Amino acid sequence: MDFVIAPPAQAALPVAGGGLFPVHRIYCVGRNYAAHTVEMGGDPDREPPFFFQKNPDNLVTGGADVAYPDRTGDLHHEIELVAALGEGGKDIAVEQALAHVWGYAVGIDLTRRDLQAECKRLSRPWEVAKAFEGSAPCGDLHPAAAIGHPAAGAIRLAVNGETRQEGDLDQLIWKLPEIVAHLSGLFTLAPGDLIFTGTPAGVAAVQRGDVMRGEVAGVGELRCKIV
Repeated sequence: MDFVIAPPAQAALPVAGGGLFPVHRIYCVGRNYAAHTVEMGGDPDREPPFFFQKNPDNLVTGGADVAYPDRTGDLHHEIELVAALGEGGKDIAVEQALAHVWGYAVGIDLTRRDLQAECKRLSRPWEVAKAFEGSAPCGDLHPAAAIGHPAAGAIRLAVNGETRQEGDLDQLIWKLPEIVAHLSGLFTLAPGDLIFTGTPAGVAAVQRGDVMRGEVAGVGELRCKIV
C-alpha cells in the first residue's frame, strides 16, 4: 500500500518463551472488585459492567521505566489481570468466551486521578485520565495453553517493597467469560484485543523514583519504575 506517511509501528506484547503478540485494541473494565468499587464511591452490587479504552501504544513492556506524565500531581496505580484474545467475534456466548482467550499477563492501569475526578465532575469522557503515553505497563504474555484460565489466586501490588493492593481473582464482580460476552455485545471483538479486567482495593499515588512490583498467582509478575 502507498501510505502518504510512514505507518506507526505495530504495538505488541512479548510472549513468555519467545515471540510477539500483536495488540489491536485495549479495553478496561471499571470497578470490577467490590472493595475497590466502594473505595471509589460506587455501589458494589452487580450493576452492568462499564468499559473505557486505552491505546495500543500506551503499553510499556519489558519492565521498561515509565515516565511520570504531564498535567497531573496524583498518578495512581491499579494492578490488573490482562486477558489477550486470539479470536474475535460479536455476541459471544458466556459458555464459549474462554475459547477466545489466547493468554494472560499482569498489567497496571495508571490513572491521572486528579484529571479523572475533574472529568467525573464535568460528566466528560476519561481519555485524558486513562489513555496517556505510558499508562499501560504490561508483563510478558503467557499462553492459556500453558497456564490454563486463572479464575482464582492472589493479585497484589507493592510499591518500594510495601504492599499496597491485595485481593483474589475470585473476587471479580464480573468474571472474565461474562466480561468477554458483554463486551462482544457492544463491540465486534478482534484477535489481538487486550482486556484489563479490573483492580482490587488499595489504589494510591506513586511518585518519581517509586518501583512498582505487581503479581498475579499462576500468571507472573511485572516490575517497573516511575521516572
